[in-house]
Amino acid sequence: MYRKHLQEIPSSSTNVSTSLDWDSSKTLEFVSSVPLGAPVLKKEKLGNENTPQDLVSSGCPAPKRQKEFVIVRRPWLLREAEPGVSLDALPDELLLAIFAYLPLKDLLKVSVICKRWHRLAFDESLWQTLDLTGGNLLPGVLGQLLPAGVTVFRCPRACIGNPLFKTTQLLRLQYLDLSNCTMSVADLQSILCLCERLQNLSLEGLVLSDIIIKLEELNLSWCDFTATHVKSAVSHITSQVNQLNLSGYRENLQIADVKTLVERCPFLVHLDLSDSMMLKPECFQYFRQLMFLQHLCLSRCYQISPAALVELGEIQTLKTLQVFGIVTDSSLQLLEEALPAVKINRSHFTTIARPTVGNKKNHEIWGIKCRLTLRNSSFL
Repeated sequence: MYRKHLQEIPSSSTNVSTSLDWDSSKTLEFVSSVPLGAPVLKKEKLGNENTPQDLVSSGCPAPKRQKEFVIVRRPWLLREAEPGVSLDALPDELLLAIFAYLPLKDLLKVSVICKRWHRLAFDESLWQTLDLTGGNLLPGVLGQLLPAGVTVFRCPRACIGNPLFKTTQLLRLQYLDLSNCTMSVADLQSILCLCERLQNLSLEGLVLSDIIIKLEELNLSWCDFTATHVKSAVSHITSQVNQLNLSGYRENLQIADVKTLVERCPFLVHLDLSDSMMLKPECFQYFRQLMFLQHLCLSRCYQISPAALVELGEIQTLKTLQVFGIVTDSSLQLLEEALPAVKINRSHFTTIARPTVGNKKNHEIWGIKCRLTLRNSSFL
C-alpha cells in the first residue's frame, strides 16, 4: 500500500526531492535564465498537503526531505551597497570638529558648499587666530574674515585693500600686528574704529591718522609721521597704555609732546623715545612724574649729554636705561657708577609691541600661535 502511494507521487514534483544528483550545467543554465534583478522566489514550507495521507493517518513519520543547495554568484558590481552615514546627518558639533583640522584655504572652499557649511565654516571657534603675513588682500577680504571672531590677527608686510565691513558690530580683536603694511589711512580708520578690546597693537612703519584706541601696549615707531601727526597721536593716547614706543621721529617729536604724553599716560612702565633729536635734559622733569617708569630708551637723542643722564637716578623705579650713541665706552663706566641700581645699554632692541620674532615661518604673535595661516597669498 505504501509502495503504491509512493509510486503515484509524480517524479517531477517540486516539493519533494528524491535525489541529490544535479547536473552542474543545469545550474549555469538556471542562473543564466534568471534576468538580473529578478526577485528570488521563496520555497514553500513543507506541510501535510505534500505528505501521503496514509502516512499521516497512520502516525508514521514522513520521510525526511533532502535539502538542495544551489549557489548563485553575483558579480561584485551588483552587490548591494552597505549603508553609510551622510555628512548632512552629522550634528554641527562633529562638523566643527572636522573643520577645525582644515587649513585656511580649504576652510574657505568648504564655506561655499551650502548655506549650512558656510555658517559652520565661519563659526567663531575656528577663527580665533589668523595670520595673513605678506598677503595681497583684495577689498572686502578683511570685512568678511575679521567679524568671524578673530581675536589675534597677524598681518605684517601685507597689502591691504578696503575692508568693506558689512556691519558696524564691534570686532573681538585683542592682538593686532599691522607692521609695515601698505594701506590707506581711511582703511586703517575703519578697522581701528571697531576695535575696543585691543590690548596690543603694532603699527610700526605705517601712516596713522589722528585716531588711537584703548590698549596697553602700543608701537608707533618709525611711521611716516609729520610733526602734526605726532601731536595728534600723542593727544589721543589713553591712560590705559603702559608700554609705548614712539622712536624714530627725529625733529618731529618735541619736548611739549613729552609733556602731553606724561599727562595722558601717568602709568607708563616702558617708554622708548629713541632717535628723537629735539629732546633735551628739560624733558627729565616730566620723566620724574612717571611713578611706575622702569625702562627708558633715549638712544641717539644727541642733545642729551652723558653728564645730564645722572639726573635720571632720581627716578626710584628706573631699572634699565638704553642710551646708545650718547654714552661712549669711556663714559659708560662712570655712568654705571653714578647709577648703580640701573642696568645701562644691556639691549639694543626694544620689545614694546614687537610681535614678529624669529624667521618668516614663525606664525606667533606675542607668544600666541596662529592656527589659520596664509600659505598662498594669491587666493585672497
